[in-house]
Amino acid sequence: MAKQKSAWFCQECGVESAKWLGKCPSCGSWNTFVEELVGGGSTSSSAHRPKATGGSVAPRLLSEIDTGSEVRRTMHDGELNRVLGGGLVSGSVVLLGGEPGIGKSTLLLQLALRTSGLKTLYISGEESEQQIRMRAVRTGTGDGECHILTETLTGNILHHAEKIKPELIIVDSIQTLQSELIASVVGSVGQIRQCASELQHFAKTHHIPVVLIGHITKDGNIAGPKVLEHMVDVVLLFEGDRNYGFRLLRALKNRFGSTGELGIYEMKSDGLAEVSNPSAMLLSHREEDYSGTAVAATLEGARPLLIEVQSLVSSAVYGTPQRSGTGFDLRRLNMLLAVLEKRSGFRLGAKDVFLNITGGIRLDDPATDLAVVSAIISSNADIPLEKGCCFAAEVGLTGEVRPVTRIDERINEAARLGFHRIYISKYNNKGLRKNPAIETVPLASVGELAEHLLG
Repeated sequence: MAKQKSAWFCQECGVESAKWLGKCPSCGSWNTFVEELVGGGSTSSSAHRPKATGGSVAPRLLSEIDTGSEVRRTMHDGELNRVLGGGLVSGSVVLLGGEPGIGKSTLLLQLALRTSGLKTLYISGEESEQQIRMRAVRTGTGDGECHILTETLTGNILHHAEKIKPELIIVDSIQTLQSELIASVVGSVGQIRQCASELQHFAKTHHIPVVLIGHITKDGNIAGPKVLEHMVDVVLLFEGDRNYGFRLLRALKNRFGSTGELGIYEMKSDGLAEVSNPSAMLLSHREEDYSGTAVAATLEGARPLLIEVQSLVSSAVYGTPQRSGTGFDLRRLNMLLAVLEKRSGFRLGAKDVFLNITGGIRLDDPATDLAVVSAIISSNADIPLEKGCCFAAEVGLTGEVRPVTRIDERINEAARLGFHRIYISKYNNKGLRKNPAIETVPLASVGELAEHLLG
């Protein structure tokens, strides 16, 4: 029998060390090494290599492999289907991460209850059966056949799964599970890796999709070894601002679809509700006109969104001007302010500039540059922008208005919501299919934009 020995593992990235280290040489984290028991020593000698078992799996030519589409199960959740690329793939392993209390358990419990004809095994290592039942009553039960199992040992979980034969397995959460095959504490790197490996093997051999809920660290990364994200097929992140009711579902990794899709939910008293028309909800409905407000025609994956951008420009009263951006990259805001001052003559160096993206949404689309610049110009001159106009273009360092991708979809979304004018780059205007419901105003530079806005 091989002698059992121990090794030190980093709790953040999973790197192994023969001794304790204060700082991880791989990820740079401090005081993250813990000791775990590992198997006996191994050797590369041919005498100790395992013999082949002669299984049925044999190498095949790439041209001989069938390229038939994978089997997907459409869920009773249009936003989740959108992010997954059309539904859950049979035998796939999905990892869902998010902050505590953001709504991960509620989202998956609603999925299990509201998808009719779906036999689900919901495994909870954090809540009791009574707590899950209370949440189910609050969110409203459906036709789903959902079995609840409060268990943390993977051996018992897989035993019950083989007896029930579910069509979907939900684990809440992977950090609470424990495997009897290794001797280490719950939540350690070794336990998370081993439990995920056993669940992945069960999913692939029984062709049952498995959804794992994962905790995240204070840095926003999924807790546990980085190898966990490599093992699973899909990594989803559920995020949102606690002060707002909106929740965003993004795909960080997807072997069966795009990672650019976005799902939007609204947290209500009876659970999470899908937001099918987020643009209408993210735009404010005001009776009076205020300066410093512009609407950006942006894209989140394949979904066009119209989002309101608010700016406030005022004289600096504390000597050093303040720059603040909520939902927008502060470095890009400083760049746009420098372009306005250098290329258009706006004196903003001695003024405070505050920027806010409404609804708790964070924008990374360069097409929002023109809306940000317009909001700043409007607030600086204290002149409200015309109602019914929006913006979709990138601003370069030379002050030029640069084109953006998929301008047709942005224009059509603006026209659908009742906007009658959209400002774009003149390079996007070439070969553009005109929409009779909305006027397109081509611009070449920020100076032209200021002339249009200020007259």
